[in-house]
Amino acid sequence: MYELHNVAEIIKYYIRTSIFMYLVTGAAGFIGFHLSLFLLKKQKSVVGIDNINNYYNKKIKFDRLKILKKYPNFKFFKIDLKNKKTLSKKISKYKNKIDIIIHLAGQAGVRYSINNPITYIENNIISYINLLEFFKDESKPKLIIYASSSSIYGEKGSKESNSSKIQNNPISIYSASKLTMELISKVYNHLYKINFIGIRFFSVYGPWGRPDMFYLKFLERIKLKKTIYIYNYGKHYRSFTYIDDVVLNLFKIINKFGKKNINICDVFNIGNPISIHLKSLINIIEKKIGIKAKKKFVKKQPGDLTLTKSLVEREKRIFGHKTTTKLNYGIDELIKWYNNYYN
Repeated sequence: MYELHNVAEIIKYYIRTSIFMYLVTGAAGFIGFHLSLFLLKKQKSVVGIDNINNYYNKKIKFDRLKILKKYPNFKFFKIDLKNKKTLSKKISKYKNKIDIIIHLAGQAGVRYSINNPITYIENNIISYINLLEFFKDESKPKLIIYASSSSIYGEKGSKESNSSKIQNNPISIYSASKLTMELISKVYNHLYKINFIGIRFFSVYGPWGRPDMFYLKFLERIKLKKTIYIYNYGKHYRSFTYIDDVVLNLFKIINKFGKKNINICDVFNIGNPISIHLKSLINIIEKKIGIKAKKKFVKKQPGDLTLTKSLVEREKRIFGHKTTTKLNYGIDELIKWYNNYYN
């Protein structure tokens, strides 16, 4: 390889030589960061975009980006997908080069959606339509993978969390916005023959996780010997899924569907098929850090699900879905990262 003397030259080189170029929206977010890093380590070219909003502390987003920007095959743009003009202005030169889009940007948080419904319409629905409108013409990508959510299953729990079944029972604005994205994808697949795969993620956890996620809140408050508030009196069950397993399954989907000349519009679960009691998670954290939590059990919150359980038999058949990370190991890795990052 000849010597490259500046960043612009490096970027041009990778654009010219890479077989595939990926667009990752929400690249400064939890899953977006890990997926981008995985692709970059495989010497893929990644264009990342994120609006760096203040839903949680921006510092962790900038720190994630610092790691990604160490790779010469990564190009980042601060873009709010609600702004169509900015998207067009900054991404147009890459439009014909992007083969696969992984759309992970959006407004997260079930409880937050109860009091802030408009932001979910704007950031999950309108932003998604803007992205699709930009890419719908003859330069359309080979595949768009987008983040849906296990929350769309509502209170059906393990009985109905099968990705092949039609869902129509959301119990929060957040889950309704994700279900809407699935329906919008069907429309654009029908009208413009764009290939789509929606991913219903189940309780993703691990290093670099969102500070607003309950497992990090528990860890922080237990370490500080503050009271933790346990909703639904601790009767929740979740399919806790380690971030590495999520990324590996996403890459399996990319390999399966990203290079084929097919017409597909489908949704899949990515999640640990073993559902864990919330009290078990708390007990593991207590033992790992050697501190007994001060607990206060409170009633269930609006929009919360009692049980999530990822049914993945269909996914195993179609793309080889697999989760291998045990909760003990995953929590170990989470605590190691937490101690290094926050201390």
